[in-house]
Amino acid sequence: QVQVMESGGGLVQAGGSLRLSCTASGRTFSGRNMAWYRQAPGKQRELVAAITSGGSTNYADSVKGRFTISRDNAKNTVYLQMNSLKPEDTAAYYCNANWALFGREYVYWGQGTQVTVSS
Repeated sequence: QVQVMESGGGLVQAGGSLRLSCTASGRTFSGRNMAWYRQAPGKQRELVAAITSGGSTNYADSVKGRFTISRDNAKNTVYLQMNSLKPEDTAAYYCNANWALFGREYVYWGQGTQVTVSS
């Protein structure tokens, strides 16, 4: 069983910055793909940013140029640096660890951390 835990959310004014952190348990963190999703009230969960085990990154168009995903395999941690925050970035942010092994996909979610951006 893999445990995923997010931290770093909070209340920030528009234009400000926050850094979210996500740790995933286990000794094979470096082999896992990691991703950040978010869900605003009344909306579907959406992909924000992802980073593969090899370090390739992918971003939603709405956050390109403002958010940066990175990972530190020595600390079993993935980060989401969020700059130039907008009120529309307000959501619960969830971290996801995923990988495939012998044809089976594994996906583990954290409990989420709230980000609120005031105008």
